Amino acid sequence: MNQRNNHRLILFPLPFQGHINPMLLLGRILYARGFSITILHTNFNAPDPSSHPHFAFRSIADGLDQSKASKSDIPGLISLLNTLCVSPFEECLREMMSLQSGEAVPVACLISDSLFSFTCGVAERLKVRALMLRTGCATCLYLYTICPVLKEKYFPIHGSRLQETVKEFPPLLVRDIPAMDSQEPGLLFRLVDDLIKTIKSSPGVIFNTFEELEQPVIASLREVLSVPLFPIGPSHKFCVTSSSSSLLAEDRSCISWLDEQPPKSVIYVSFGSVAAMSEAEILEIALGLACSEQPFLWVVRPGSVCDPEWLEKSPSRFLEALEGRGKIVKWAPQKEVLAHPAVGAFWTHNGWNSTVESISEGVPMLCMPCFADQGVNARYVSDVWRIGVNLNGGLERENIARAIKRLLVEREGEEIRERALVLKEKASACVRQGGSSYQALDALVSHILSSE
Repeated sequence: MNQRNNHRLILFPLPFQGHINPMLLLGRILYARGFSITILHTNFNAPDPSSHPHFAFRSIADGLDQSKASKSDIPGLISLLNTLCVSPFEECLREMMSLQSGEAVPVACLISDSLFSFTCGVAERLKVRALMLRTGCATCLYLYTICPVLKEKYFPIHGSRLQETVKEFPPLLVRDIPAMDSQEPGLLFRLVDDLIKTIKSSPGVIFNTFEELEQPVIASLREVLSVPLFPIGPSHKFCVTSSSSSLLAEDRSCISWLDEQPPKSVIYVSFGSVAAMSEAEILEIALGLACSEQPFLWVVRPGSVCDPEWLEKSPSRFLEALEGRGKIVKWAPQKEVLAHPAVGAFWTHNGWNSTVESISEGVPMLCMPCFADQGVNARYVSDVWRIGVNLNGGLERENIARAIKRLLVEREGEEIRERALVLKEKASACVRQGGSSYQALDALVSHILSSE
């Protein structure tokens, strides 16, 4: 599998944790299929080359003023990157293509994050094939294709309509339609419009999903987009050896702590790499975990709490609960945590990476989506695949404790776990030889190596 095939791939991730991870995973998968890999990246949120010694790394000067790199306005930051990166990206790619005549390993393809709207045009000018990596689910991408209809019918969203069903796309509710705060009104819709145009003009799209999970919508996408689709997920299941691509240092002490807990007893809590909460919300979560009377592993990421001294200010009942039954870390090796036999449920923001990783280990989810496509993912977890529950009723301690007990203690949780384990087996089967994702990966490799 590791025999070199004399072709190089250039991978260009969007510089956010949830986009860098799947791109580097894809690089590892394709490296195992014989390709040489070069990671082209921005200086902002640059990945660590030492974690991937078999890859070459090239940076471009994105010119991003750190004061403008506000994670509170993700659409604005994505739009800014799409402006600042065009010239340095083209200059770097042009240089790499001009040098390849003297190299033994010519460039076969560029694989770019689909939210970079300019890469296909640049690649076309330089006569480079450019595939797209879509880091979200196929369902959300299909939803984006009908975004003009949704915008006209449901926006601006009023509180009284949040619980209405989206008639064009049941079982979604209006509250689940992707949205993100931005300083520029309408920017998200423009980014979505650019995304669909970019994908339709590309030679193909790669997804971290699998046919058995999203088959009906994948079939619909093939018709709507008219480009080859390659659902090769769960991507991390193709990689036997673990290699971290985390931008934050992982605290591995949580694994030895999990070793001491009973099987399927722990609620793992992590809300991803971007979401931030107020001190009041954090304290309700803390008290809800304490009131649940279940062991918990809680990731409190630096920057996710407005007041860094919140723990010292929290009520004594929560501090007492930390004596053995609870553990807090700044960041965790999540895939390893979810695979641990002590973990019985995952309280998640339902980012797509986290959702797929939880599905892959058969771990039921307590869903608390924050923004973007997370509401769509959570709705499918709770209402379509029925492998989790939504945290309805808000961040109140009693509500939190009740939801945790539903998953870890009550009969409903056992039924959810049974369905989750069935889906886990499907996720495992699809990456084996002959499985749907294995076949999609074969097709992807052939597509890359085929002449235009």
